[in-house]
Amino acid sequence: MPRGRRGGRVSALEGCREEEAPPAADAVPSVLWASGQQPESAAELILLRGIFEIRRDSCDVVLSERALRWQPIQPERPTGDSKYNFLHKEEFIELKDIFSVKLKRRYSVKQQRSGTLLGITLFICLKKEQNKLKDSTLDLINLSEDHCDVWFRQFKKILAGFSDRPKSLKIVLNPQSHKKEATQIYYEKVEPLLKIAGIKTDVTVTEYEGHAMSLLKECELQGFDGVVCVGGDGSASEVAHALLLSAQKNAGVETDSLLTPVRAQLPLGVIPAGSTNVLAHSLHGISHVVTATLHIIMGHIQPVDVCTFSTTGKFLRFGFSAMFGFGGRALALAEKHRWMSPNQRMDFAVIKALAKLKPEECEISFLPFNDPQDLEERRAQGSLKSDCNDQWQMIQGQFLNVSIMAIPCLCSVAPRGLAPNTRLNNGSMALIISRNTSRPEFIKHLKRYASVKNQFNFPFVETYTVEEVKVHPRSNSSGHNPEEEDGPHETATGSSFPWNVDGDLMEVASEVHVRVHPRLINLYGKSMEEMIPK
Repeated sequence: MPRGRRGGRVSALEGCREEEAPPAADAVPSVLWASGQQPESAAELILLRGIFEIRRDSCDVVLSERALRWQPIQPERPTGDSKYNFLHKEEFIELKDIFSVKLKRRYSVKQQRSGTLLGITLFICLKKEQNKLKDSTLDLINLSEDHCDVWFRQFKKILAGFSDRPKSLKIVLNPQSHKKEATQIYYEKVEPLLKIAGIKTDVTVTEYEGHAMSLLKECELQGFDGVVCVGGDGSASEVAHALLLSAQKNAGVETDSLLTPVRAQLPLGVIPAGSTNVLAHSLHGISHVVTATLHIIMGHIQPVDVCTFSTTGKFLRFGFSAMFGFGGRALALAEKHRWMSPNQRMDFAVIKALAKLKPEECEISFLPFNDPQDLEERRAQGSLKSDCNDQWQMIQGQFLNVSIMAIPCLCSVAPRGLAPNTRLNNGSMALIISRNTSRPEFIKHLKRYASVKNQFNFPFVETYTVEEVKVHPRSNSSGHNPEEEDGPHETATGSSFPWNVDGDLMEVASEVHVRVHPRLINLYGKSMEEMIPK
């Protein structure tokens, strides 16, 4: 048997064996393996068994229902010869971590169509540190066409059994995201992996703001298993909004007064190509293109809560998070300087908003969140008294900033998250209120987001866990007045208040009512708790 070339990425498997192996997959003495006394994990139904060369070793390879296991074939040990008294550790990969299989061939100039068969290549998704995923390969070398054909067909049959994995995706690519790197990111990092996985794609490059919305409103999505957005938070939010609107339309639900929206019909994949990538970071615990792509390929699904924003009974939009006050004003300033690069204009807007820092006179009403599990426990203990916690609470005064977030909102500048106690799908929102204080104290509060310290440990900061929030500005005199700034920012209402909803500017002249809707959309990914290696 010829020697196989050791691929540079195959060695990555060595780093995951201890991390992923269940207790039953510990090293097994070769004498037990040879005698058929296999571990519990190998006691499953064996589908195939054969000999392949793996990393220059001839190996006994066993394909069972859940895993591929291999062990170097040992030379027969002469009786009493202690120098052969060594053991080889069994290695394995779980079948659920394989996302593609190809026949490995060597091509020459004369062989245009079919090259010399070398064996089979498996493409594998590996868990690495810090929630990161990595693609790797494992070569099974064997020159027999018949032998490889049997194994190749079995692997293809196994992969076809993972019905949750997408086979066709609609790709929405925003070429203007961040430093206009989204196109390069997709074609250099994402598309090659999707091709290896055999996923068909239909790519649309957006040309203007709102293009994704109009595209998905008209596009027939029945032939797709999911939609993937390549861009920043604004792009991802727009696509999520469009998918949810499409779901309401298909279900015949009126959106004018949307109280109980139906779930999005297709999952959404988010490839981080923006400046902050809050949604991707909150979803995966890291902003990493390959990780996001592999979650899509593997069909990992994470239900996520979504908020509805409405005013005076009229539905405005869907979203994951919002800021009113300082956060809204800073975004409104940034939008007026789009000729700057994204980072420059946001830094400029934050500095200018701090220089013009002033509170909003507001009345804030909220419905506290009642954890269903907590309610059941209190009922069982007989400690559930009145339903006072189901009553709306109201606070009023002058507020510098109001944040309402249904997701943790992690990003590089806020490693703990803007709302670190919030989860992706527990049916609640974080309401974080900064009352009026001095500029230096407010800046201290903002700086805390970039550290591991508690950013809420200030007397002027209040936090609540809520189901619904109503923010009602008390007077238009302190509202968003474009004339006070560098130039007019045209709005339909004349005098309005700016909101930052997922990085998009929303201007509203009256009260905004925010509701959270549990698990309203599926995103491709896994929660951070699931991603942490055991």
